Amino acid sequence: MASIPLLSPPTTATNSTVSHQPSSTSTSFSHKSHTLHRRLTRLHVSSPTNNPRTTSTTPPTTTTTTSGETIFFDGGAHYGDLAANLLLGFTLLWLPLTLAAVSRAMFLRYRFTNLRVTVISGLSGQDRSDFAYSVIKDVQVVPRFIGEWGDVVITLKDGTKVDLRSVPKFREISKYCLAMAQKPIVLNESGPKGF
Repeated sequence: MASIPLLSPPTTATNSTVSHQPSSTSTSFSHKSHTLHRRLTRLHVSSPTNNPRTTSTTPPTTTTTTSGETIFFDGGAHYGDLAANLLLGFTLLWLPLTLAAVSRAMFLRYRFTNLRVTVISGLSGQDRSDFAYSVIKDVQVVPRFIGEWGDVVITLKDGTKVDLRSVPKFREISKYCLAMAQKPIVLNESGPKGF
């Protein structure tokens, strides 16, 4: 009777030969085949950036760069929102708002580039919403605390309102969105409201 070790991996390995032909010469090498397990992420794009939809008969006047996207802002919620809500979270009354601030700080990212606005959320960043500047109808800001951070409400041409909560540098970002959407830069701003 042959003895088989129970805790050691099996010694039979599959070898495969891969040939690669970059030009007229061919090279081959052997390696162990491995199975890679990657998590797939979903990408939801409301309008493609290389073929924007327009309803007018005139061609769109957009400028594209050959180097790709240029990032204007990439970040999460303002740290002051988290700190203020953590301090007030010791009371049971403020606890739900504290949990919302913690989830915004951990799982929410905003990215403003020269081509689009991207909101990335979810535990692994798999929930993603993109929209181009050409679909922006209006941008409104609501300052929070003493104006250190604020909410940016972007209204799209189809009537959808996108609420971006606790955005740092919210005035500069809203002016950038209006400039990229080729709209007059007039911010509808009210006084500071709550946290």
